[in-house]
Amino acid sequence: MTTREILLRAKAATATLSTLTTEQKNNALLAMAEALIADTAPILAANAQDMEAAKATISPVMLDRLALTEARIAAMAEGIRQVAALPDPVGHQLSETVRPDGLTIRKVSVPIGVVAIIYESRPNVTADAAALAVKSGNVCVLRGGKEAWRSANAIVTALRRGISSVGLSADMINLIEDTTRASATELMKADDLVDLLIPRGGAGLIRACIENATVPCIQTGTGICHIYVDKAADLAMALDIVDNAKMSRPSVCNACEVCLVHKDVAADFLPRLKARLCENRAVTAELRLDATAATIIDGTVASDTDFDTEFLDYILAVRVVDDVEAAIAHIAAHSTHHSEAIVTADAATADRFTAAVDSSAVYVNASTRFTDGGEFGLGCEMGISTQKLHARGPMGLAELTTYKYVITGNGHTR
Repeated sequence: MTTREILLRAKAATATLSTLTTEQKNNALLAMAEALIADTAPILAANAQDMEAAKATISPVMLDRLALTEARIAAMAEGIRQVAALPDPVGHQLSETVRPDGLTIRKVSVPIGVVAIIYESRPNVTADAAALAVKSGNVCVLRGGKEAWRSANAIVTALRRGISSVGLSADMINLIEDTTRASATELMKADDLVDLLIPRGGAGLIRACIENATVPCIQTGTGICHIYVDKAADLAMALDIVDNAKMSRPSVCNACEVCLVHKDVAADFLPRLKARLCENRAVTAELRLDATAATIIDGTVASDTDFDTEFLDYILAVRVVDDVEAAIAHIAAHSTHHSEAIVTADAATADRFTAAVDSSAVYVNASTRFTDGGEFGLGCEMGISTQKLHARGPMGLAELTTYKYVITGNGHTR
């Protein structure tokens, strides 16, 4: 089926989905979760084919993003169930005004319509996006990367069967069959059929959508995330936080890419950081050091671009800074406005950092790895918005609605 044909079917499904009751949507979601579990074997078989084909073309950490296991499929299904348990975001009365002439004006939350998602080699995005779209009354059109297409197709097949089993239209969830650039471009320019485009992937994908899309587009994903270790930091805590933020899963957008260290603690902290990340562990990190850090510990000398790179790998750029103001200035110059953290016991310094850093999530004494829909209690997420309109940070159900005004009169004329 062509991309245009899929979009036409998706658009036609919006009228039905937008009027479903909460119970109907929840029943569909629970059936989707059951179908996902029931299809574990064919999903894993499809993923094995994707993994085999991708081995020669993508890095080991990116292969980890592509890989599915029984546990990961079970987690996807649980994420769908969690979305079913969340309050329905549609139909909320956001405000009501009665004008002096008696005209009543209500502002009510409604679905956006057709939401298209372009993403790369993360099969779990398929289930997360579908669940959020159904619960928020939107029809989703998924366009995955070629590396994960077999996996996405097997997942979508299960989800569509689950929806059909409760008597609803499977066209609520759609997968684009064409994985060439032509289909991505068509989604970007389908003004008559796509109401919102959400790209999830690397900097190249995000940039292509922002530069070429004529449909409304959310800038998401790219994460040059910073952790600043202040002079008042508990250094043991700082080591734990940086270790988690860099090493637990470096291929995700909320992983730390840059560590900034106050000059007063650099001589103490940096050798401990090197020992923690680079020695006596199964997987070690490479430290890319600025000139000052390189006088304290051994490592790779940082290039001009290392502080502007989302490595998505076991690589950490390290810079020594004079104070919190220098850390704030560095982040302002190099951040992608995703997630930043400060480790400090000084409340005033923490307040200054959180007030001055202009990112979608700012942490005090916690890892950046918490920037995630599930961790924020949203069930799952459609993406991490790094812009300010209309959504910012993890995009859950509320961010997938817009509103309309419902005006009630009694023969009013103007």
